[in-house]
Amino acid sequence: MARLLLIVISAFFALSACTPVGPTIGPDGKPLPRVYRIKANDTAKIQFRVLDSVNALRVAAGKNPVELDSKLTAAAATHSRDMSVQNRPWHFGSDGSSPLDRVARTGYEGQMIGENISESYENESETVAAWMQLPSTREVILSPRARKLGFSWFQEPSGKIWWTMVTGS
Repeated sequence: MARLLLIVISAFFALSACTPVGPTIGPDGKPLPRVYRIKANDTAKIQFRVLDSVNALRVAAGKNPVELDSKLTAAAATHSRDMSVQNRPWHFGSDGSSPLDRVARTGYEGQMIGENISESYENESETVAAWMQLPSTREVILSPRARKLGFSWFQEPSGKIWWTMVTGS
């Protein structure tokens, strides 16, 4: 009996050593993406990483830096959660609101310049990089009229992230 138990335990350890460690390779030969999990205490770090990235891109393009604005961030947070509820990335709220409506509701006194949205499993840096690839979303980031930035997200339990960036004058 002891011998059988020893064989079973040895087989268990031998098989557990066969479990792959590291990224799993997909059929295209590339590593499969891992879910990027955002912790509750990461909010400030993520927002300031995005602010630093956006300002580096703006300065490189000869534009003035922007600063984080709590009212624009509130509008972005509201829309990120609402896109998740609607399960679609688009600029209109489930109540029919436009980006202009959401910014006005926060009491923001400047002019809204633009809004970028994304539905992805990517982190914030990859999301900003993807926005820089398209002329329409790049213009929101690099607009010479922009002085303020709002940035937020909502992450579903599955790991999907709904990102929203709002710029204003």
